Amino acid sequence: MVQSEAPVVILVRPQLAANIGAAARAMMNCGLVDLRLVVPRDGWPNPEALPMAAGGADIIENTTVFNSLAGAMHDMTFAVALSARRRDMSLRYAHPREVSVEILNHGGKAALVFGPEASGLDNDEVAQTDCMVTANLNPDYPSLNLAQAVLLMGWEWRMAAFAAADKPDIVESDERNDGR
Repeated sequence: MVQSEAPVVILVRPQLAANIGAAARAMMNCGLVDLRLVVPRDGWPNPEALPMAAGGADIIENTTVFNSLAGAMHDMTFAVALSARRRDMSLRYAHPREVSVEILNHGGKAALVFGPEASGLDNDEVAQTDCMVTANLNPDYPSLNLAQAVLLMGWEWRMAAFAAADKPDIVESDERNDGR
């Protein structure tokens, strides 16, 4: 598994720089490296993102900004919209685990698309993707914060990549494992 095969993370109209930083940290945890922002509310770059990024500072420093979701997805061959809200739309729905194999098949040309913290993606944005991904969480409260959602999808992609490479999903003994 090489990082260049990792999916791209696209945050559409993110509202808080701290949440962008936390999403970058979650990306780094899972080996995702390409972060794209679509019209961040408070502009970019934003110094408030860096403290929350922790080990993901390189991701923050290399983040690209786009004026539209279509622009951010210009080089993608597959995109999934992530939302806790079901839509009255004709589109394919999938769970994080099942769509991860499909993401792998597109290599680094797949995108994970997340909406703004307060409202999520709008229907026009969802319609630009190939499928909607919803995690099977507590039906009374299925909403995740932005970094949690990035971590959930990043983890599922990472586990699918390990399985495809026939590697165990454990930390190698020569790697540092100090709880961070």
